[in-house]
Amino acid sequence: YLVGEHVEGLMVILLYEIGKILEEKSVNKSRKSIKDLMNIKPEYANLKINDEIKKVSPEEVEIGNTIIVKQGEKIPLDGTIINGTAELNTSSLTGESKLLQVQKNNKVLSGSIVANGMLEIQVTEKYENSTVSRILDLVENATDKKAKTETFVSKASSIYTPIVIGIAIILAIFLPLITDIKYTGNNGSIYRALIFLVISCPCSIVISVPLSYFSGIGKSSKQGILIKGSDYIDTIKDIKEIVFDKTGTLTKGEFEVKQIESFVDYTEKEILKYAAMGEKYSNHPIAKSIIKANQENLEEVQEFQEIAGKGLSYQYNGKNVLIGNSQLVGIQEENEVTKIYVKIDEEIVGTIPLGDTIKEGTKEAIHQLKSLGIKTSMFTGDNKNIADKIAKEIGIENVKSEMLPQDKYTELEKMLGKMKKVAFVGDGINDSPVLARADVGISMGRVGSESAIEASDVVIMTDNISKIIEAIKISKKTCGIIKQNLVFSISVKIIVLILSGFGIGGMWQAVFADVGVTIITVFNTLRILK
Repeated sequence: YLVGEHVEGLMVILLYEIGKILEEKSVNKSRKSIKDLMNIKPEYANLKINDEIKKVSPEEVEIGNTIIVKQGEKIPLDGTIINGTAELNTSSLTGESKLLQVQKNNKVLSGSIVANGMLEIQVTEKYENSTVSRILDLVENATDKKAKTETFVSKASSIYTPIVIGIAIILAIFLPLITDIKYTGNNGSIYRALIFLVISCPCSIVISVPLSYFSGIGKSSKQGILIKGSDYIDTIKDIKEIVFDKTGTLTKGEFEVKQIESFVDYTEKEILKYAAMGEKYSNHPIAKSIIKANQENLEEVQEFQEIAGKGLSYQYNGKNVLIGNSQLVGIQEENEVTKIYVKIDEEIVGTIPLGDTIKEGTKEAIHQLKSLGIKTSMFTGDNKNIADKIAKEIGIENVKSEMLPQDKYTELEKMLGKMKKVAFVGDGINDSPVLARADVGISMGRVGSESAIEASDVVIMTDNISKIIEAIKISKKTCGIIKQNLVFSISVKIIVLILSGFGIGGMWQAVFADVGVTIITVFNTLRILK
């Protein structure tokens, strides 16, 4: 304005203000997915004290307390249903729109919304350790971990800005001394220095790069994938090998009754009933699976006795019954599958084979990972026969079994640092060391232990490994858009700088090179959220 270019001076101020408004709207749009996630935070809990219901803060509720959750309310704390049935909307936690049916004895996660019904829940975790609290903590702290690109931009700007201002001052002062260009007037040295300043403003880079990572984290959180920092978004796209734990990761970690074997004049139903009559007194996972499979009415037994590490014994209608492993009935087991033997009056009448169940979609996910050129392996503490059988069924060739936690860590160490990124996927406390050591540690949010979730870099809230493929796609798209923005921004600025150097480009072109390019890169960044 002071050098006589009144229209252009006002235009610069006006367009910068328009640019700032558009940038703010765009940034707010990218933040919306994070804000939506924050809405899962429960505001209160209905605490049941004797026959009274008291509305309290979730932080005041203790483990073992009973809470009531009515239709339309959020479940404030993790717990186990002791009364009632309901349909839960878990989309804020898992990204799944399908309602989840729950009933007595089912575990429920905080942040879920009761769509239909009413539940009485016994609290199993304090608020600070509940699912919703851990998710909010992960997302809120995700942006603390900066990616290399983002860190470089932040550091470079502190050096870049004074250098650019210095060059502009040099241009304004010394250009007339070495050329016939004047200080003021149309296309004078001060005017050219101002053009240089406007063009050199790094808004498009400084805004679009962090915004891209923020959008990537927001997009993944809506899909039920919590990425703990922008540096992991950079790394996920480069994964070349993924190592999976077996139980709880590839399989459900729940025993399921397979084809029952009968050796004498007992039907399969009778063998299962004899086993269930004894197992109804036990809380062991094997006992629960047998009781779940049984369809017959269970009668009371006499002389019930548990035999540590082997099984149980009881009497029924004058018969001595043994239910347990091969040691209990005195035979050598092949150790291929877990078997429960049923022995009545010194005669083995049948066996109940039990096997872990592969999670839905696991085979398809492994196939898709292979099609992306990613090698898959499995590390497990289970015996070799079972591990090989599961691996063959889902399509994993590289299997290492009968491993202790330190064995997994040592084996992973050998795989790292070979010009490739290695991810480990697990859920248990024993997986925590390898989750922390891997280039990318991925844990299961629903069944995963607290230590595994803490040690990992990515948390999958649905426990579905197909989400890893989704995370890779988001990572590739985010990093691709960052590259597009950087190349476009720098190229336009260089072109306009050259044009202004020859006196061809003016302030209009300079403003486009800054404000215009910034708006274009911000809108390009928003494609990540689609």
